[in-house]
Amino acid sequence: MKQTIRFTVNGDSVQVDVYPHWNLLRVLRDELELTGAKQGCGEGECGACTVLVNGAPINSCIYPVVEVEGKDVLTIEGLVGKDNGLHPIQTAFLEKAGVQCGFCTPGMIMSAKALLDRTPNPTEDQIRHAIAGNMCRCTGYVQIVDSISHAAEIMSRAE
Repeated sequence: MKQTIRFTVNGDSVQVDVYPHWNLLRVLRDELELTGAKQGCGEGECGACTVLVNGAPINSCIYPVVEVEGKDVLTIEGLVGKDNGLHPIQTAFLEKAGVQCGFCTPGMIMSAKALLDRTPNPTEDQIRHAIAGNMCRCTGYVQIVDSISHAAEIMSRAE
């Protein structure tokens, strides 16, 4: 039997009728048509489905949708600025070649956002720890770490 849940996605209040066994990723992609978070492993191991719930990165493929009741969810689509411009993290990923095939990119960027929100000037070790739950098969992580470090620099100059 479906139940109604209410939460905020990218600043907008939503109400969705869901089955309790659904995960958050399914609702984001299939019900709300927010397809930035990707279905990768389906087991919470690859990070392609990473979104922020109340500011914390979570694997939406294993996060029970009923647990999001009353919470704030931020997806990659929610990073768009008021002028429809890129977020500084997205800009940094483009400038430092942190994007290759692109499959892991939304999850990487959301993990980076969570890190930079709580640690504006992270060390390389802190960056690597923050993205440890995100797998990339293309870059070898060097460009991704460089991208996040560059994003921190861009964001500190903007303050």
